[in-house]
Amino acid sequence: MTRFTQAELEAARDRLVPDVVAGGLRVLFCGINPGLMTAATGHHFARPGNRFWPVLHLSGFTPRLLKPDEQGELLSYGLGITNVVARASARADELTAEEYREGGKLLREKVVRLAPRWLAVVGVTAYRVAFDDRTAQVGPQARVLGGTRVWVLPNPSGLNAHWTAATMAEEFARLRVAAEE
Repeated sequence: MTRFTQAELEAARDRLVPDVVAGGLRVLFCGINPGLMTAATGHHFARPGNRFWPVLHLSGFTPRLLKPDEQGELLSYGLGITNVVARASARADELTAEEYREGGKLLREKVVRLAPRWLAVVGVTAYRVAFDDRTAQVGPQARVLGGTRVWVLPNPSGLNAHWTAATMAEEFARLRVAAEE
């Protein structure tokens, strides 16, 4: 993996990270916002220690462990990635409630346009704020966006100590099974 100086990471704050999307996906995964490593590399969930890629594999969504720079392969599995908020930051707590709400509005529009079978938001707090649903829990939601069902997944950040890779993989696998029905 390429090493970046702190100055290079800080300079990446202004870079937009392109979505990995197509119409009619099985699952569109939605991160909170790009971290600085993601912005610097242009690859989603690029920070070492983020468990997204290992959990995606452990849950059976991918036949092998993908690296962030292989994110384009997700489309061949009917999977994609976007974010609630496009702005890169060092930590999600740097985002404002207004950014989450605006991001939720834009995400709704994107989901209706792309029509994935499932939208999977990775981060219950981000989902609660973006969709004004203070009682949401991890798991399937009653909300439907167009014809797209919504599932909230645990945040795969290494900072989320409440979930292990194994327990996250179990929740991701529940979604995988639902997406195959």
